[in-house]
Amino acid sequence: MEVIIDAACGLDVHKETVVACIMGKEIKKETRTFKTMTNNLIELKNWLISNGITHVAMESTGVYWKPIFNILEDSFEILLVNARHIKRVPGRKTDVMDAEWICKCLRSGMLSGSFIPPLIIRELRDLTRYRRKMVNTITQEKNRVHKILEDANIKLSSVVSDLFGVSATQMIDELLEDKIPVEEIAALAKGTLKSKQAELREALNGNFTVHHKFMIQSSLEHINSIKQIIIKIDEEIDKVVKNFNEEFKLLQTIPGVKEKGAANIIAEIGLDMDRFPSEHHLSSWAGMSPGNNESAGKKKSGKTTHGNKSLKATFTECAWAARKTKDTYLQAKYNRLVRKCGKKRAIIAVGHKILIACYHIIKFKKPYDELGSNYFDSFNKDKIVKGYLNKLKKLGYNVKIEKEAA
Repeated sequence: MEVIIDAACGLDVHKETVVACIMGKEIKKETRTFKTMTNNLIELKNWLISNGITHVAMESTGVYWKPIFNILEDSFEILLVNARHIKRVPGRKTDVMDAEWICKCLRSGMLSGSFIPPLIIRELRDLTRYRRKMVNTITQEKNRVHKILEDANIKLSSVVSDLFGVSATQMIDELLEDKIPVEEIAALAKGTLKSKQAELREALNGNFTVHHKFMIQSSLEHINSIKQIIIKIDEEIDKVVKNFNEEFKLLQTIPGVKEKGAANIIAEIGLDMDRFPSEHHLSSWAGMSPGNNESAGKKKSGKTTHGNKSLKATFTECAWAARKTKDTYLQAKYNRLVRKCGKKRAIIAVGHKILIACYHIIKFKKPYDELGSNYFDSFNKDKIVKGYLNKLKKLGYNVKIEKEAA
């Protein structure tokens, strides 16, 4: 293999040890194993410096790469590589051989590094991802409450649309208190639920035991405690996003993107768009672009590629919000695609458009340019008119049209 980088090091990273292999024109190939304690990693750093190493590559193994990256970041050009991109031949795998293979691939220019944002963006990413996990935990606890109510023969969810709405929450609280009869609990219904009091009385009549009461109380206490944690996380996120307030506000000019969505987007892609040669590279990295699967001239499934799961989830959520906006290009895009592609594919397509908009907004510091809901009607006007005329003709109408005067 042709050598592009002269002095390089390949690291095979584990939880307790890291195997380092160095190679170079004036360097004799050598492999050493170091522990992953801070002092041992400083020893690794000094050894690499003494041998004139300029580039280091390692696999993105869980979170175990982070302590090594923190120590070596300021002294070497580091490539954090996706393990799927440097798989070895089966049957020839040892820690030493892995480190040597990574070093050879690095020297030959075969490796492309993963995107590692600056420290402040990494901290924001920790906060936004932790917040998402807390929200998911609340959802799990709500599902658990629903499960326990079903176990207690309480069919409240069959009558109310939201088990944690105002009326249903008050009814559950009264069930836990066990001080008033079912008839009075059903009378607590508000709004449109008032007309369903007979159904509510039937739904609330179950076999609610002390055990059920304890389980539901535990889940509700857990939900309340997590909500307090989320409030604190939101406060920390607000502090961090003040450092890039301009981009934060510009991203919110996109329909469907609000404060939480803008913070998540900045946390995942950062603010330096020069790391991505084009919006297509960013889309591929995020897993929002269709894959290529062609053989013998036949195109098969073009499902989206592997990518950043957190970012993909964020753009999907923003796309669901954008489809509900009025008189916007994104809503028109969704309505245009949903008939022939289905909801999920249409949502991914709208999310892809939002991603492209984010790329240009961050790169050029310009607000979102709304094209309007009539954007697609400006194309192929004659074809659209002809289509409507054919539909009317099939319904038995003869229509004569005249173009409106300017």
